[in-house]
Amino acid sequence: MAKRLGELLVENGVITPSQLEEALEIQKEKGGMLASILLELGYADRETLGKYLSELMHIEFVDVTKIEIDDATLNAIPAEVAMKYSVLPIKRRGNILKVAMLTPLDVNVLDNLKFSSGFEIDSMVAIESDLLEKVKHYYKSASQLAEILENDEIDISEEDVEVIDSREEEEEDSELAIISESAPVVKLVNKVLMTAIENRAADIHIEPYEKDTRVRYRIDGILHEVDKPPKRLHKAVVQRIKILSNMNITEKRRPQDGRIRLKYKGRPIDFRVSVVPTMFGEKVAIRILDREAISFDLGALGFNDEMKKVIRRNIHKPHGIILVTGPTGSGKTTTLYAMLDEINDVGINITTAEDPIEYTIEGINQLQVRESIGLTFASALRAYLRQDPNVIMVGEIRDKETAEIAIRASLTGHLVLSTMHTNGAAATVTRIVNMGIEPFLVASTLNLVISQRLIRKICKNCKYEVEIDPNVLKAASIDPDSLKGIKFYKGRGCKVCMNTGYKGMVGIFEILQVTSKIREAILERKSTDELQEIAIKEGMLSLRQAAVEKLKEGVTDIENVIKETSIR
Repeated sequence: MAKRLGELLVENGVITPSQLEEALEIQKEKGGMLASILLELGYADRETLGKYLSELMHIEFVDVTKIEIDDATLNAIPAEVAMKYSVLPIKRRGNILKVAMLTPLDVNVLDNLKFSSGFEIDSMVAIESDLLEKVKHYYKSASQLAEILENDEIDISEEDVEVIDSREEEEEDSELAIISESAPVVKLVNKVLMTAIENRAADIHIEPYEKDTRVRYRIDGILHEVDKPPKRLHKAVVQRIKILSNMNITEKRRPQDGRIRLKYKGRPIDFRVSVVPTMFGEKVAIRILDREAISFDLGALGFNDEMKKVIRRNIHKPHGIILVTGPTGSGKTTTLYAMLDEINDVGINITTAEDPIEYTIEGINQLQVRESIGLTFASALRAYLRQDPNVIMVGEIRDKETAEIAIRASLTGHLVLSTMHTNGAAATVTRIVNMGIEPFLVASTLNLVISQRLIRKICKNCKYEVEIDPNVLKAASIDPDSLKGIKFYKGRGCKVCMNTGYKGMVGIFEILQVTSKIREAILERKSTDELQEIAIKEGMLSLRQAAVEKLKEGVTDIENVIKETSIR
């Protein structure tokens, strides 16, 4: 048929004999159908090729690049059959199913399609490369699911899954419940969870759209799309996750939160689960809390020796307030846990109020805040003051009431650790005063403020040396002369780092010690900029300076320095 198509195209002046000869040589060398080769070479367009294919075979041509197929039509042919014969169901009408095929005249294939689908088959011809791409697009997730079932390397028994915060069982939709507990769905959910752990993902997002479902992992701060499960399984997957999280499976209109605990290779791992309704179904976000994947060592988090000395000096003080600030996902809670881990001792009573409790630490009394029942940070903190604590950790200071109780606790001989959402250490001081706290109280109780960010590390496997344009440094307010003799690096991208050039993250910090000069500035209600200037004169490294230090060490690149830090 290829020769006849070529002759027909030459006879009608669509291609030249030399172009046909070139295409036939490529076909001989690499295989494939002539129409696809001519299309790739740019010698003929789809419309023209379709016209002559239809004329030769007396079968309707379909340009599969211009159509979208609904789930009902797609499911008419089993995924394994569609993949095996490279066919794509296009449209259903009564008991007739229009199907795009590479071999629309093959009687055996037509009979198999009729048997597996239960429809009368009306075959259509399509260009090979377009059809193969579309079949892969629509049936990729189904083929991956088949791989999961055939090659089940993950062994998770029901005993491995321990649901936390048990609630009363709710009445469930029987049909969906059966599907959600079926082997394919159970294994698919297990696969998603386990693959995320193996890839060091911090979060999993399972997102429904009109025609498909998308699974993304957040790795080193960046979301990566890793899979597209069949849309028809989305509800069952969400239901399976809700069952594991002990959520109300009949509630689909309101957001819900839950938690999963399971064992992976002998170690317990927690998953914090959030489900919210969206236009095309429920979206699932899962935070992975792997205690063994997180180091609570201050050095491993990115603190240098001088910073560690400052922190240790302050966490061993008998009273005062230590605040850790930064945006969501910057590692504030991990820093707090690292400080608590340093001072955790049988002779010290440490209590925490958290929302949520991300990691459990032996020897520390941890309380989960529940605002729905009136158990807020402020009420928890007030209650803890009657529990004879030495150290109190409050998950976040959000309002004046919590700030006032934290200050009262520090004034009565307690060490208080907490977080705030601000853009810098100096801005934190201003924020507390703006809450309505008197400057003299802030000055007398605040010991230390740590502002932090996470910056991406260059992949060691594909690291290579580069030159940096001095103009780029100047534009970032970095003196090129201060970096003379320093070697700069970037990541080329490889399999180890998923072709990103980065693997892992490390913290950068600015640490504001409340010295006598800082106290004077607080009492005088100095602005954020003035406080920042005084702190730098007192020895504080700004976030930008801390990032430049990582640049000098070859840990990160100039793009991340500029992206993750700013200058005032």
